[in-house]
Amino acid sequence: MQKTYSILLSLTLGLALLVIVLGAYTRLSDAGLGCPDWPGCYGHVGVPEQVDANQFERPLEHAKAWKEMVHRYAAGMLGVLILVLFVLRVRFRRYFEASIWIPTLLLATVMFQAALGMWTVTHLLSPPVVTAHLLGGFTTLALLWWLWLQRHVPRFSTLYGSIGAVRSWALGALLLLIAQIILGGWTSTHYAAVACGVDFPLCQGQWWPASDFRTAFSFEWQAGVNYEFGTLENPARTAIHLTHRLGALLVFLYLGGLAWWLIRRRSVSCGIVPYALLVLLIVQVSLGISNVVFALPLVVATLHTLGAALLLLAVVALWQQKKGKVLNT
Repeated sequence: MQKTYSILLSLTLGLALLVIVLGAYTRLSDAGLGCPDWPGCYGHVGVPEQVDANQFERPLEHAKAWKEMVHRYAAGMLGVLILVLFVLRVRFRRYFEASIWIPTLLLATVMFQAALGMWTVTHLLSPPVVTAHLLGGFTTLALLWWLWLQRHVPRFSTLYGSIGAVRSWALGALLLLIAQIILGGWTSTHYAAVACGVDFPLCQGQWWPASDFRTAFSFEWQAGVNYEFGTLENPARTAIHLTHRLGALLVFLYLGGLAWWLIRRRSVSCGIVPYALLVLLIVQVSLGISNVVFALPLVVATLHTLGAALLLLAVVALWQQKKGKVLNT
């Protein structure tokens, strides 16, 4: 049972990462409303060859519809696997040392994710809903990773009991990264990634162009409004973009400093995690800059979301360290 559970958990973790990438690809290729209904597509389980124009106002675009449905199929499979993991943990509880609260939270998260997926369509890509849906996907991934770490990674060791300090700094890194992921989702859902044109580090040829922060971070939702391609004026989109840039700088300095400190400090052994964190940060910043200067290429933008997910895994790995035995010097 233990081996079966471990294999299933690893497969589910990989699928969760794939679902995040598919969701980013679907959103960035403007296929979020490829199917105007939910959970089917134009009233079908798959993508139909043609639709009744009197029943659906939105014309069928096969390419976008298939992107949306592939994402839904993968997300549905992920939900089933998480349910199976939960049932196994409940049915064979005596074989597991850890409590069941993480699998329970994971199941509740994926159920809420399904509701957010529906509201994404029915609310016509409302930015708060789409951003929450993105955050839910990252939360699902983090919880699965947490379960995987508990089973597969031995406890880290520390010389001088400084693991508590590492976890405190890692918690700060986690909260900062979550805030930046939310900002990234807000930037994407408002189509603000190219608000500064192709200028970097300048924005529209200036260090600080006209920006409307009040409108940029309004959570007001209007029924019946289609938010596809965004509804904000450019000053508001510019404000979102600039905030995301500043957030990226703060994340880079904090996480980069933490990774460098761990690499240089001999009193704490964290394996390859600090090295992976530093490499991922450099790659992620490079992808973010490329998004700007190359006007948001689809592949680069999708990889940018993948980079955020991998950064989250690295930071969670640091945060989830447990105090190990003291090494002899």
